[in-house]
Amino acid sequence: MAKKKLSVQDIIETKKNSKKFSMITVYDYQMASIVDQSDIEMILVGDSLGMVILGLEGTTPVNIEEMEYHLKAVRRGAPNTFIVGDMSFMSYQVCKEDAIRNAGKLMKLGADCVKMEGGFGIMDKIKAVTEIGIPVMAHIGVTPQTAAAFGGFKVQGKSTAAAERLIKEAIAAEEAGAFSIVIECLPAQLNALINKTISIPIISTGSGASANGFNLNAYDMLGIFDSFKPKFVKQYAQMRKEIVDAFNAWNKDVTDGVYPSYDEEFHMKEEDLPKINK
Repeated sequence: MAKKKLSVQDIIETKKNSKKFSMITVYDYQMASIVDQSDIEMILVGDSLGMVILGLEGTTPVNIEEMEYHLKAVRRGAPNTFIVGDMSFMSYQVCKEDAIRNAGKLMKLGADCVKMEGGFGIMDKIKAVTEIGIPVMAHIGVTPQTAAAFGGFKVQGKSTAAAERLIKEAIAAEEAGAFSIVIECLPAQLNALINKTISIPIISTGSGASANGFNLNAYDMLGIFDSFKPKFVKQYAQMRKEIVDAFNAWNKDVTDGVYPSYDEEFHMKEEDLPKINK
C-alpha cells in the first residue's frame, strides 16, 4: 500500500503536534523510488548535486536547467513523497520576476514547494513567490550558494551579533510567507531559541535536536560520498566500500575466466547454427 503524501498544511501542523519528520536529499529516479518505498515523507532535490553528482567544487555553478532535469527524475521515482525543489544560485536573487518565473518552472515539473537560501536580501523574493501561491521553504545559517562570503562551510551564529541576526532572519522569513525553514549548521542552543521564537516548523541540518524536521543527504548517510563527512552526518551504511568490493569481485571473475558462466549466456540449438566452411 502506497504511503499518503504529505501536504504543506501537514508539515505546518507538525509543529503544533510536536511530530518529527525526516527529509532526505536525493537526485535521481532510482534513489527516489527507494525513498518512496520507505517511511521517509520528504525529499529535497538539492543543488548539492553539483558536488555529489557533477563533481563540482560547490553548488554555485549549478543552474536552474540542471535542477529541472533532476527534479523530473525524482518526481517520476517518488510519486507518493513530498518533494522540495531547490532553487539554484542566481535563479531568484536578481529580481522578483526571476524568482517567480523559476519557482513556477519547478512547480510545473512536480515540486510540492521550492527552497530559497539566504537572509534579509531575499525576503522580498520569498514574499513575491508566496504571494502568487507557491509554497516556499526558507534556508538560513550556512547557505552553500554563498558560503564563501561567510568563511566557507563553518558553523554560523556563534557570536551574539550573528545569533541575533539569524533570529531576525528567521522571523523575517516567516513574515515573508515561508511555511518552514531549513536551518543549517547553527549551535544547538541557538536553533532551540529560534524554534521557540517562530511558529513555523524548523528543519535542522546539523543544527541540533530542537526541530520538527531533520535533513541528511542520502549519499552522506549511506557512505557513498567520501570527499568529506560533516560532523552532523550519521552514517547508516558504508555503501561505497560495498560497491567497490562488488566491482572488484566481478573484475576478478572476468580476469579468472569464470564470468560469464553457462547460466549467464544465451543459447541456441546446435542444429540451428550456420555451417561455416573453413
